Amino acid sequence: MEAHLLAVLLSWTVSLSPYEHPGLAPELEFKPHEFFITAACAGIKKCRVLAWYNNDGTIFVDDRLYGNTDAYSRSVIVHELAHYLQDLSGEYEQMDCDLYAKREREAHSIQRQYLNRIAGRFTVNFTHYAPCRY
Repeated sequence: MEAHLLAVLLSWTVSLSPYEHPGLAPELEFKPHEFFITAACAGIKKCRVLAWYNNDGTIFVDDRLYGNTDAYSRSVIVHELAHYLQDLSGEYEQMDCDLYAKREREAHSIQRQYLNRIAGRFTVNFTHYAPCRY
């Protein structure tokens, strides 16, 4: 994903969230789906995660989305950018499973708002949280 598009998506995410613009976008890396099975889904083979923020400044995106700039693919990045902003805010430092679920609900809400603004009444068809590890 080109840096300009990432910067635009970060600005969208900031505008739809209660968080301030951090000035810099996170790193973005594309990985094979097997990476997400291990890193985000605790080994569950039916992992439906397409992107994952590592809470250390990097968003990993499934290779299957490489080159895609459709509304849904961009919304996946917006969702992870919400996690980036949440991380920088410090609001979710003392994570437990309840706070993890709240964090995911907020990111899904920002993702839905983004889709509704740029694609009309389009909404995310499912919400799938990676397993809570806290």
